[in-house]
Order: sequence, then structure tokens, then C-alpha cells
Amino acid sequence: MNKFSLLFFAFQVFFLTPFSHAQDDVVSELFTLKEIIQLARDRSIWALQAEVRKENRYWQYRVYRSNYNPQLSLDGNFPAYLRAYDPVRQPDGTYDYREVNQNNSDINLSLSQSISMTGTELFINSNVRRFDNFAPDPNYKLYSGEPLSVGLRQPLFQFNQLRWDKRIEPLRYEESKREYIENLENISIIATNRFFDLLLAQMNLRIANINLANNDTIYKIGEGRYNLGKIAENELLDLELNVMTSRQQVAESSLDVETSLLRLRTFVGLTDVETVELLPPSELPDFYVDESTAISMARENRADALGFTRRQLEAERDVAQAKGTTGLNADLFASYGISGRDETLSNMYGNTVDQQSIRVGFEIPIVDWGRQKSRVKTAEANLTLEEYTIRLDEINFDEAIFTQVKQFEMLKEQVAISERADFVAQKRYDIARNRYLIGKISITDLNLALRDKDDAKRAYIQSLRDFWTAYYNLRLLTLYNFETNQRLYNPEEE
Repeated sequence: MNKFSLLFFAFQVFFLTPFSHAQDDVVSELFTLKEIIQLARDRSIWALQAEVRKENRYWQYRVYRSNYNPQLSLDGNFPAYLRAYDPVRQPDGTYDYREVNQNNSDINLSLSQSISMTGTELFINSNVRRFDNFAPDPNYKLYSGEPLSVGLRQPLFQFNQLRWDKRIEPLRYEESKREYIENLENISIIATNRFFDLLLAQMNLRIANINLANNDTIYKIGEGRYNLGKIAENELLDLELNVMTSRQQVAESSLDVETSLLRLRTFVGLTDVETVELLPPSELPDFYVDESTAISMARENRADALGFTRRQLEAERDVAQAKGTTGLNADLFASYGISGRDETLSNMYGNTVDQQSIRVGFEIPIVDWGRQKSRVKTAEANLTLEEYTIRLDEINFDEAIFTQVKQFEMLKEQVAISERADFVAQKRYDIARNRYLIGKISITDLNLALRDKDDAKRAYIQSLRDFWTAYYNLRLLTLYNFETNQRLYNPEEE
């Protein structure tokens, strides 16, 4: 067992054991940092929200994909009965209200297919209509319809939404899958902070309890020395003040432990555990992070990296849309089929004639006072602005990763320094306490040693917190595990 592990073993025995034995009647469990993080990723409300959000975006993507598949639909009006008085124009120009008692039902079956490259819609239709005139002849009926017709609708000189969606929506969906992994890594960061919130609170409580016991012992010794005339009254008052301060610190630390415990249990979902004991992460991962590798992994894996491309395409799409709504707008509609009519449905299908239809609709703005030109110029200006914004975001993207890598290496060294400082401060306090008991130093020197000891322990836990927060933040920024040299997200596995 190395020196680092021996120190943590002593830390656990010295701090964890007394506190646990004092609460034998309370249901308590011991957790490591990785166990708390895994619980949070599996059970927390944040994790469930991320899962639902991921599923929601999957179904949005399915909606987009369905636009490029054949669409079969059935529509109609059946029945469509009407009984009323309608005005009928007479030969002399007057109107007479006649009773109308009719049924005019129809049904239409349509199969259509969109072509994304051109925006064309191809269709096949079949429809039938039935007309019943119940007055004056209740048996009168007539069928008509188009048993089969094929055709197309083709926008001319217009914006093609399907073509742009085919370039943008797959990127958006890929972003959502990477955002899900990023959400999980963000949960790891939150869990790490709440883990160390509770760990620091529990350590402060243990320090406060130990200080209270030590100060109470020293105060009783001081009373005896005061009665013998070996110390002044002001020194005894200082000892009594230390005891009262320690009691106040115990009360404050107890409240802090309860608050931090509640926040951790709520976040992780430990509703069946009354109290939680935490085991400090005694071993740090040993790996080196190269800045260029980190930036490269981030550009390959992060959702934001895909977002740069998507945002550029969306800005270009907006320009194309603005241009597609200016100038000449036209639609071509053409169809060919057969149609028929008869008093019986079977004869209608046997008594058909050819039916052709072609239509070109157009719209040309003549005077719009520069409205369309302004829309195009606005879209082009937004495209330029978005290009500059993306370029700046890319710079900030790289800088954030570079800074995080440098900070990670620095924090790793800081843990070793603070660990040694904690060891030295504890040893110094032990020596100062013994020297005070034999009258070699003043109470002021003892208080300074006590303060330095407590600050060093807190600084050590804080350095661990900073390191592990940076560790998971590095994973979040790169979606890469440098400890195992594995991607956190692989598109081919989805």
C-alpha cells in the first residue's frame, strides 16, 4: 500500500469510524463518488428528463423522415345529406324557393410521393361520387368519378423545403443524440458537486466535534492550572471562548450536514436511506491530456461542433427561402386519367372516357415598394452575421477546451500539494497541543495551529472537489474518456 493510500486509510479510520458508531440506530450506507454519479445517471429526475427529451427528438426525426415516404390517404363526405329551400332563378329573372332533398356523397383514395431533389409531388387518385335526389323521385341516383388518374404538382422557381430539410434535419437529430450524452455528463458534474458538498459538511462536523472535545479537555486542564496560579484569567477566558465557539461550530455544521444530505438524496433518489456516509476518492486517474487531441475529439464528438454546420445551413436556407418568394412564382399541375358516370356503380366503371388536365398558375409582383428585395437583403445580412458568430463561437469552443486541459493538469498537482499540507498541518497541531499542555507555548499559538489544521483539511477536500469537477467537465467538453481512450458517444452504435 503506497503512502497516498495509507493516508486515506488513516483519514477514514480517524474521521469516519467515530461518526458512524455514534449513529448505530440510523440506517446508513457508504458510497464512493463513482457510485453516487452512477445512481444520479440512472435514477435522478434530470436523467429521466434527458431520456424523455431524447425520445421526443427521435419521434420528431421520424416525422421528418415520413415526409419522404409514400403517403396513402382516404377522405370523403359520407353521408352529405341536405334538405332545405334554395333560391332558383326563373326565366323571367325572379327567384323561386324550391325544396331541395338531396345526398351528395364522395370518397377519394390517394397515393402520393414527394421527390426532395425537385420538390415534385407525384400522385395516383381514385374517387367516386354519388348523387341522390329524393324529391320528386325518391329512387333517382347517379354515380360519377375517376376510377384512376395520375398526375404531378411541380413548383416552379420556388423554395424547396424538402431539399433543405434533407440537409439540416439529420444534423439536428445527430445533435440531439450527442446532447443526450452531454446531459449525462452534466449530471455527473452536478452529482460530483453535491457529493463534495456533503463530504465537506461531514468533515466540518467531525472537525467541530473533535475540536470541541479537545478544547473542552484543554479548558478543564486550564482551570486546574488557573487554580494553581500558573495561567492568567484572560488565558482561561480564551480557553472558555474556544469551547463555546466549538459548540457553535458543531451546531452550524450539523445543520449544514442535514441540508447537504437532503440535497444529495433528492438529486440521486436515495429515498430509502436515512443517512449517507461518503468515501473520499483516494486514487486519482493517471493519464496525460494533449491539448490538440482534446480539441480534435471535441470537434468530432460534441453537439456544438455539428451545430456550427447546421447553423450555417439554416442561414443559407433562409436566404434561399427569401429569394424563392420573390419574382415569378409558378405551379405546374398535370393529370391524366379516366372518368365515368352512370346510374349504377358497376356501369360507371365500365362506361369511362379519357380525362386530361393541365394548369400553370403564376404570380408576378409588379410594384411592392422594395419589400421582396428587403427580405432578401435581410436574409443575406443575417447569413453574414451568423458566419461571424459561428467563427467566434468556434474560437471560444477551442479556447474553453484548451483552458480546461491546462486547469486539469494544474489541479492534479494541487491535490498532491494540499495533501502534503494537510499532513504537515495536522502534525504541527499535534506538536503545538502537546507543547501547550506542558506550558511551552501560548494559547494564541495553539489557536493558530488549530486554525491552520482545519483550513488545511478543508483545502484538501476542496482540491479533490476541484479536480474531479474538472475531470468530468473535461469529459463533457470532449465527449471522450482520456482514462480509457474511448469515445463517450459512437454514432455507428446508434
